[in-house]
Amino acid sequence: MRWAQLIAVMLVALVASGLAIAQTSGFQAPAARSPSDSNAALVSKYCFTCHNSKSRVGGLALDTKDIAHAGADAEVWEKVIRKLRMGAMPPPNMPRPDKQATNAFVQAIEFQLDREAALHPNPGRTQALHRLNRAEYGNAIRDLLALEIDTTSLLPPDDADAHGLDNNASLLTVPPGLLERYMIVATRLSRLALALPPSGPVADTIKVPKLSAQDYQAEGLPFGSRGGAAIHYNFPADGEYVITVRLRRQLYDYITGLEEPEQLDIRIDGKRVKTFKIGGEDHGLAAAASFAGEIFGDQNWERWRHDADAGLQVRLPVKAGPRVVGVAFADHFIKPEDALTRSLGPSTFLASDETRPQAVDSIAITGPFAAAVPGPPQSPSLRKILVCQPNTAAEEAPCARRILSELATQAYRRPITGNEAQTLMAFYRDGRRDGDFTAGLQVALSRILASPNFLFRIEREPRSAAPGAIYPISDLELASRLSFFLWSSIPDATLADLAAKNKLHKPAVLDQQVQRMIADPRCRALVDNFVGQWLLLRNIRDAEPDQKLFPDFDEALRDAFAQETTLFVDDQLRGNQGVVDLLRARYTFLNERLARHYGIAGVFGTRFRRVDLPADSPRGGLLGQGALLVATSYPNRTSPVLRGKWV
Repeated sequence: MRWAQLIAVMLVALVASGLAIAQTSGFQAPAARSPSDSNAALVSKYCFTCHNSKSRVGGLALDTKDIAHAGADAEVWEKVIRKLRMGAMPPPNMPRPDKQATNAFVQAIEFQLDREAALHPNPGRTQALHRLNRAEYGNAIRDLLALEIDTTSLLPPDDADAHGLDNNASLLTVPPGLLERYMIVATRLSRLALALPPSGPVADTIKVPKLSAQDYQAEGLPFGSRGGAAIHYNFPADGEYVITVRLRRQLYDYITGLEEPEQLDIRIDGKRVKTFKIGGEDHGLAAAASFAGEIFGDQNWERWRHDADAGLQVRLPVKAGPRVVGVAFADHFIKPEDALTRSLGPSTFLASDETRPQAVDSIAITGPFAAAVPGPPQSPSLRKILVCQPNTAAEEAPCARRILSELATQAYRRPITGNEAQTLMAFYRDGRRDGDFTAGLQVALSRILASPNFLFRIEREPRSAAPGAIYPISDLELASRLSFFLWSSIPDATLADLAAKNKLHKPAVLDQQVQRMIADPRCRALVDNFVGQWLLLRNIRDAEPDQKLFPDFDEALRDAFAQETTLFVDDQLRGNQGVVDLLRARYTFLNERLARHYGIAGVFGTRFRRVDLPADSPRGGLLGQGALLVATSYPNRTSPVLRGKWV
């Protein structure tokens, strides 16, 4: 089976219900065909001896089943087919039909079962309420408000089923604590989207992972830099912010690497805003070289070694919205002209090495403070939300209605009703009474984000449907099934417009939209969410290999493992490769760091690219990739049990 076939099967199950399977998939039921007398004779000759109404071996009596109407007992005949295909029946030492007769019998029964399923579809009933899980919630906020958020810090983890998947509707319950959390997050996100300042300055501290190698350029930072980190941070409102850098310490809280002078740069969106000089100073007699913590140096030296980074702080005005805060050292270990060709192998310093150079431990961002930033707010969220701007008091209510109606229609995945619009306007007026136009929008937007219509995918049975009846889902429900399957997010304007016009269910339109959605970058969510759970990629974030046994393991390698597997599966899917190729492909995706770890030459730089593997390489397919091997290992040894269980 190829990926296109697999996705098509999953789409039929996800986008169709009841008669919608026949109406939207274009499937034609096979023409009627009666089983030959030879097939009935085969069952009588080889099966009735054990499987009759008297003996009932295995609890099965085939002499009471009509082979001419196998579809009426599909479950029984499916078991028979499985046993015959495996060669498990008839049992050893019992008479058996030849292979040709067995295959003909199996094909005849399968044909009947397929025809019965096509003529009388019974897709079952999905859960009427399906809460958005954390990944879907984050993606929906991104597409609704143009706001990137870290849901892991805002919402608790979702329960997973026996297979480790966290999008099972029956497990996505809403305990009271989670409901309260949704209301808190709705208020926070609505204020963030509308660039409303918090009640007071807020401090966010971002820790640099302790295993991050900081003796070469970090991802997202300029050539010629070393260490540090590039932090993607959403500044909540216009104002002044304080950025504070804390350097890494060793066991006894001494800052490492101060023997050598360093230049530390702070950047906002790539523009350098502050430079510090630190290290290489003489503050008297140093402590013993072992840093044992028992023999101290001069008082000034001790103070300097503990507090040398106390002044690594800058206060500056910043506009609201997403920014990249970069903190890095100037790399004096190499010449500037060699920055592009520097090898990106494993770190030459262990995480526990007390002689390693200066490194960044954390970056704190505090604000906003009272000082305003000149000019109107320009965050992506405001541009997305404010589709109109009132110039007079009389224009405020109509503009607010338009903004809220458009937001609610997208958030609820359907046109809103008049009563819902009135409810949102009532919330707007409550907020406007105690503040300005934006304050009113914020209260109403909080109401949208806390609404069950946003938090749940709701599928209602038609009022005219009889209990247990099969019926087609609506185009609006079909749009949501499609978007959450392929994008893990809400439908976009194109999909919603086709659904509102009742055109989406038409086979040609549906096929065109599926192809468009797969080509969209948002389809990466299908890989990220499914592969992250299926291949245990989420687990490697918490993996802590023994540093003494695996000194080369660092954050760059951890990230490279996950990126390799994600890119590989994405390529398999988009290239419509056979599913077996997941295990036997002779290529993978590497950057220099990962290629050096695998012992593969000729790969340079941080960019991942497709690499054909040498004939003798053990890295072909999923079972040779580092991500899966790390996820199915213990910190100090491999585990055939964990890997065998996964396989």
